[in-house]
Amino acid sequence: MTVPSFARRLAVHVQDLLGGGPFYQPGGWTHMGAVICDVSFQPRCDYEATLRPRLLRLQRNWPDARTVRGFQSRLATEDLAIAMRFNHARKVATAHAITDLLAANGVDTHDDLHTWLGHQTNRTALRTVKGVGPKSIDYIGNLVGRSQIAVDVHLRSFAADAGVPDLRYEQLRAVYEEAAVLLGHDKGALEHAIWRYKSRTT
Repeated sequence: MTVPSFARRLAVHVQDLLGGGPFYQPGGWTHMGAVICDVSFQPRCDYEATLRPRLLRLQRNWPDARTVRGFQSRLATEDLAIAMRFNHARKVATAHAITDLLAANGVDTHDDLHTWLGHQTNRTALRTVKGVGPKSIDYIGNLVGRSQIAVDVHLRSFAADAGVPDLRYEQLRAVYEEAAVLLGHDKGALEHAIWRYKSRTT
């Protein structure tokens, strides 16, 4: 079968379980410390119960980390694991590395990152950070309003339930993108609706 045929199968599954919408994109963050920590700490984490409260607290406690440079200054003098109350050395290291990469490329604000991610060479550069894969690239785009499909375990499970085989990341993302077109939904909004549905039912 082809991407369009898988997409039609997925679109039918969406309509059967989620209805016709409308679906809405999540708000994301304008605080760059929260953006960077979200993408760094999110993998294999209970988002609503564990990560989101910590991100909200980080915004309150580190208001100057609204920009990448402000966040980088905080990281130079304070322990992110303590600030996040999240003792995970690899995820902390990922947050530091993303911060340094963005700062080195002149990315300082939410709008800067939104624009910067529009260039494939920049997305490729971000992939050089240990712990950042293709899903992380699409996910951080959604955090700054780019509206993309970030394929995680929930989206893979939903696609499997629809009868879509276990495809490579890029192929399954293309199936979801085509399904969004068929249904007339924003890509990021469709992704979030499916993520919310699966997170409640699994």
